[in-house]
Amino acid sequence: TRSLTITSVDPSMFEKAQGEKVTLPCTFELSEEDEGPLDIEWVLIPADNQKREKIIIMYAVDRVYNHYYGALTGRMQFTNLDPRSGDGSLDILNLKAADTGTYQCKVKKAPGVQSKKIQLTVLVKPARTKCSIEGSQEIGKDVTLKCVSQEGSPLLSYDWRRVSGTQDLPATSMLNKNTGELLLKNASREYSGRYSCVASNRVGTDECSVELNVTPPVNTAAIIIGAIIGTLLGLSVLCSVIFCFCKKHREKKYEKEVHHDIREDVPPPKSRSSTARSYIGSNRSSLGSMSPSNMEGYTKTPYSQVPSEDFERAPAQNTAFAPSKVAAPNLSRMGAVPVMIPAQSKDGSIV
Repeated sequence: TRSLTITSVDPSMFEKAQGEKVTLPCTFELSEEDEGPLDIEWVLIPADNQKREKIIIMYAVDRVYNHYYGALTGRMQFTNLDPRSGDGSLDILNLKAADTGTYQCKVKKAPGVQSKKIQLTVLVKPARTKCSIEGSQEIGKDVTLKCVSQEGSPLLSYDWRRVSGTQDLPATSMLNKNTGELLLKNASREYSGRYSCVASNRVGTDECSVELNVTPPVNTAAIIIGAIIGTLLGLSVLCSVIFCFCKKHREKKYEKEVHHDIREDVPPPKSRSSTARSYIGSNRSSLGSMSPSNMEGYTKTPYSQVPSEDFERAPAQNTAFAPSKVAAPNLSRMGAVPVMIPAQSKDGSIV
């Protein structure tokens, strides 16, 4: 019994670049026996067989339903506005790397049912390719030119070429197309110039360049000596600063100690002149009260017993009261009557 048939003979595998558009073909023919309603579905088959298929767009009962799969919403549509004409092909716009997968077209018109699978691979072009130099750019050294693309689907291939000069790579160069490394052994001045790297895959290319400047070896001994001299000078300056700081600190400490040398809790020393004056004053009071009864004791008091360290010459106006110059008191002026006091001599007689 004749039934509907999918007539698409286009390849079942597509490779497209990111951002491009792809048309997944699905044409069919109906038979006279297929009398049921036409139903066309596009589903995405996950790589994991444990997951269920996802309907991304469907035509049923003369109407299109395209809100099932949010990742493709607004970027997919039927190629023919009227799929009943026998064309159920699908257009996907602005492709992304996440669109990679297996798509299946299912056409149903009872009792006939047919399907077709198409593998879509979205490739990313090489982008943000960077070139760099590794190693010392000195005569006689080995230099490595590196080339790496930050974006790009495998398999990426790298190729180096010389832009300036002879445009031929040096005879000692070794190129690794998979890693993008160009090794220049035993570099010489002739190796200097601009080099360009082209990164490519099946959907596009990207390019970068770098300037190589091979120079004579650097005098490392002079650099080391200069560094040592600079270090010593720096240390000497540092030591001078520390010495000045310590010296200034000691001077401030000494000034502080001298300033606080006189203690507030220690009384001041006594004045010798004040001691002598007080002693003379006491003698004045004794002379003022002089009488016959105490005259004998006064004359017998030796002035030599006054401590020399506490005695100081009295002022000029008080010289009359010095012990060595004190005259015998005039008893008649004092109104006193002389009294004879008997005395006994050495032989026992009364004098």
